[in-house]
Amino acid sequence: MLFAITEAFSSIRDFMEAGGTVLWLIAILVFFMWALIFERIWYFSHSHDIYIQDVSGKWNNRSDKTSWHALQIREKMISQAKVEISKNLSIIQTCVVLAPLFGLLGTVTGMVEVFDVMAITGSSNARAMAAGISKATLPTMAGMVTSLSGIFFIAQIESKTRKAIANVE
Repeated sequence: MLFAITEAFSSIRDFMEAGGTVLWLIAILVFFMWALIFERIWYFSHSHDIYIQDVSGKWNNRSDKTSWHALQIREKMISQAKVEISKNLSIIQTCVVLAPLFGLLGTVTGMVEVFDVMAITGSSNARAMAAGISKATLPTMAGMVTSLSGIFFIAQIESKTRKAIANVE
């Protein structure tokens, strides 16, 4: 068991070293995005029903439900519920969009490193170029995988959000 964990961390370290410094930015973005996704999953599976019961209980306990003032309070409660339901959704979407852009940044910086090495050594060694190109494409792949994994879950969360908002209204 310990060997498997050590081997996994070693593989991750080797991958991060092979991809360059931008890969660390992508890793931070991945952890941040998935923390927000898990927060939304936790909210919908554990807290949402309690929150809606609390809001509807506050409304149902009111004696006046038809005056202009009461309707404005109702609109405020619905608006607050929409904010709570949609919380962090735009940040997750931003992370999904940023991931491939960080990947492209890694490609560009990796290619710049290849050309710098070629200029310093004064050679156009094919093996050195191939290794540099390989290093440059790893961040692109990581950015795309990050984005694709986020797209699937953001679609699920958006669907739950639309349904929850419709129910609140």
